[in-house]
Order: sequence, then structure tokens, then C-alpha cells
Amino acid sequence: MNRAAVERIARAVLYEGYMLYPYRPSAVKNQQRFNFGVVYPRSYSEAQEGSDPWIMQTECLLRGSPQTAIEVHLRFLQLSARAVEERIAPSLDPKGANGPVFVPVRSLEINGQKFYSWEEAVERELNVPENDVEMLVRRPLQQPFSLPANQTTEPLPENGGRIVGRLVRTQKAIDGATYVAVHPVVEGVWRIVVRVKNVTLLSDAKRTRREDALMQSLVSAHLLLGVQGGEFVSLLDPPEALRHLAVQCRNVGSFPVLVGEEGQRDTMLSSPIILYDYPQIAPESAGDLFDGTEIDEILSLRIMTMTDDEKLEMRQSDERARRMLERTETLPVEQLMKLHGVLRGLRSVKGEPQ
Repeated sequence: MNRAAVERIARAVLYEGYMLYPYRPSAVKNQQRFNFGVVYPRSYSEAQEGSDPWIMQTECLLRGSPQTAIEVHLRFLQLSARAVEERIAPSLDPKGANGPVFVPVRSLEINGQKFYSWEEAVERELNVPENDVEMLVRRPLQQPFSLPANQTTEPLPENGGRIVGRLVRTQKAIDGATYVAVHPVVEGVWRIVVRVKNVTLLSDAKRTRREDALMQSLVSAHLLLGVQGGEFVSLLDPPEALRHLAVQCRNVGSFPVLVGEEGQRDTMLSSPIILYDYPQIAPESAGDLFDGTEIDEILSLRIMTMTDDEKLEMRQSDERARRMLERTETLPVEQLMKLHGVLRGLRSVKGEPQ
């Protein structure tokens, strides 16, 4: 698998919907920002009668031999709750605690910088051990995974070194499993089945709010599949002889497309976002804008017209937002003009004079 050839498009899928314009915590539509490829805990999904899925399934066709090697990589974001806490005098603590006392606040300004309570995301990648077709036909591979709960604290000092607040980042545990199997269909052709399950047990799933369930979900989940000694078959444009087999592939929550350079067939991206084979990031794009159905020129211009206060909130709320703002503010005029549009090619319309 040529990871370099697919990394940009895979990252675009990973962060699609991560945050939406105007890229600030105070914006209503950013109170819940993750929209694509969510694999919820099973108990929560069942409490919702299946409207929020706990399984993602990918099926695709492979041409090769029993010795063809298959690799599978699961990628997703794990949410981390970032809480801002302000230090108060012990005498103000109703519990009468001794020593430093911290209370949660929506935001806290220290040394001219404002810190916000919000959500962050941590990139996760889980790799399934490489196996050949023959082995996966005989024995499907089920591999459990577990992400333990974790909490870290970052002190926030003012000028002079006195601690006046802190950031508390909390991640909840996630338990899941990947399942990979191969089934022969016709001579030299196999069907690959990959399932991703979230089996995290919630103590009271029926009363769990969606925003709380997201903290133990796989967010923006997608798969990268690679082969050595074989090739994938396009499900969008399969050979005529394999078309009836392609339509029988059952994909739930994601759909596999060929990625890489045009004509390469050794890598597939199973994406929760609808894509065509060989999707590409436009070379005129200066970088990720995260917003669903993003239009680079419009969003770049809107960022430039933000007020100083809006830019300050965007800069201080999220590290990825800060980098995006700085990139947009320093965008050369010639690069901005390229976003206005480009003519990539002409083709004649049937019946029209050439």
C-alpha cells in the first residue's frame, strides 16, 4: 500500500465535519461538531433501536491468488473532553477543602489568552495483522481492541508563576473489535468482509445523551485496505463479468473506492463520505478547512472578514483552527486567485459541432 499517495484524501475524510464555519465554540452549530462515520456503543445503539449504528461493514472484491496478502487499517478520532477549571480560595469552597480548589468554568482568561471548555480529538489507528487470502478463508480473524480511560491535567500559570487555573482532559474507555474474512466467489476472485464493532458497555444506555455516547464512540471511522500480489475490483465500475458480484457486496456505514494514482488497484479507502474512485484533493487547495461540502474560496474569504474578537476566539479555542487561521491570513494573493476556479479540460457534447 502506498500510504503517501492516499494520506491527504484519508486525512480529509478523518477531519470532515471536525468543526464548521465560523470555527468557534460559541457558534451554535459547533456545539456538536462530528457528523460522519460514527460507530456508537452497542448498548446505546440498541437503546436507540438501531438508529445510531454500532457496526460498520465493508465488502469488496479482490482478484488474486491464495497467496495474495491483505492489510487492513482502521482509523478514527477519539474525543477528549477539555474542561477549564479556575482556582478559587479555599474559603470559597462550600466543602471546606484544604489546599488548592478548582471549579469548572466555561472559559478563563490568563495573561491575555483565553482558554475554553470544549472537545478535542485524538487520532487513532489500529492495524490488523497482515494475512494472506488462504489463511483468511480458512480462519477469519477477529481482533479485539481496548482504549482505556485516561485523564491528564495541565496547570495554567499567570505571569509570575502562580497557578490560577488548569485544563483537565478526560477520555472515556472504548472497547471494540475488528473482523476480517475472505470468501471465494469465482475462480481467482474473492470477497473481503471487514466489520468494525463498538461493544463498549454503558451503565445506563437508555438515559445516556448522544453527546455523552459520542465520548465512547469511534468518530470519522474509515478503513484503508491494501493488497500485495493482487488487485481490488472497482464497485462503481466493475468489469461486466463481475458486475453481478459487485452489486452483492453489502456495505454499511461506509463504501470502498479505489485510491491512489489513476489505474492503481492495490489500495481502497472505505469512507463514510460518498466518493468516486481515485478522489483527489484539488492542487489549488491550500489546506484543510474541515467544513462539510467545503468551498475553499468562500470559506477563505469569510475567515478573512471575521472581526478581531472572532479571530481571537478561533485562534485560542483549537490548535487546528489556529493553524488554519494563520494559513488563511498569510495566503498569497496569487494562491487566493487560484481558488476562484480553474478549467481542467474540455470535451465535445454529442451532436454539437467540434
